[in-house]
Amino acid sequence: MSISRIAVVYYSATGNVASMAHALARGARESGAEVIVRRVAETASREAIAANPRWQQFLESSSDEIATLEDLRWADGLAFGTPTRFGGPASQLKAFLDTTGGLWFSGALASKVCTSFTTGSTPHGGLESTILALNNHFYHWGSIIVPLGYLDPHVARVTGNPYGASWVSRSGTPPDDACLEACRLQGLRLAQVAGRLSGSE
Repeated sequence: MSISRIAVVYYSATGNVASMAHALARGARESGAEVIVRRVAETASREAIAANPRWQQFLESSSDEIATLEDLRWADGLAFGTPTRFGGPASQLKAFLDTTGGLWFSGALASKVCTSFTTGSTPHGGLESTILALNNHFYHWGSIIVPLGYLDPHVARVTGNPYGASWVSRSGTPPDDACLEACRLQGLRLAQVAGRLSGSE
């Protein structure tokens, strides 16, 4: 298995998805992968952001670089994270993904290993549908989807979502240790699979 290159790309308003992204990155690094963490650009109005102190604070404190298409080209494996918005990904991440047409057309995203993760305010408010919606991009790219799965007992016993790590954030609560462990496991799996595939070329 060769050393893989992993890009974790996310959108986060108040920092919950960012925490998940960095936990996933830690898992990927455990396999020896080279990992970058990127956030997509914020497109919400200043007024909307200022109305939520946690949103304003996260935007001002985040040190993650803004994602570019070159980050996607560079990576062997890609992880995408977003809060759930009406059962689908946030518009900020969707807008970034919608700029990948050139990469898709050139085949640059084909056979890359992809996975996704999410958070929402209710257990049945679209966690799974958000992950499935993100996966639609991967089908069009010709990428290989790697779910979290039930490979580790932690997922089956504690978090219970084989689609991808997810967190139910009641009143804005940050991800707990069980969720972050699921993220770590997902990152480890992504990097391992990406490493096997990149080493077979």
